[in-house]
Amino acid sequence: MHTHIRIARPASNLARTERMYCASLKLTVLARFQDHAGFDGVMLGNPDMDYHLEFTHCTAHPVTPTPTGEDLLVFYIPDQREWQATCDRFVENGFLHVASLNPYWDVSGRTFADADGYRIVLQNAAWNA
Repeated sequence: MHTHIRIARPASNLARTERMYCASLKLTVLARFQDHAGFDGVMLGNPDMDYHLEFTHCTAHPVTPTPTGEDLLVFYIPDQREWQATCDRFVENGFLHVASLNPYWDVSGRTFADADGYRIVLQNAAWNA
């Protein structure tokens, strides 16, 4: 059995969020929906990945994003040049470089916040479970 994960988050501006994540992480729009029980949304990823990101906005009952400093998406990028290029794309596309709440992430990585305050860590290391 193959498991796929969807990470869903509310967004205050779907178009801005889509643009930031697609450009920074080289994602594509996998699907989108409008007025599905009052929700609009977009799913971002790549067909060959085991995960995708979903961002939603509810016009009937808007949800204000309320991330904490420990709500993290962590991407492990072992190649230094690819990691630096990804960090540069994050800054170019409106993510803010922020100090991590947990100093561990600042040792070999950088933490960024999107326009809603959700944090993404770009870790310059290989994943070692």
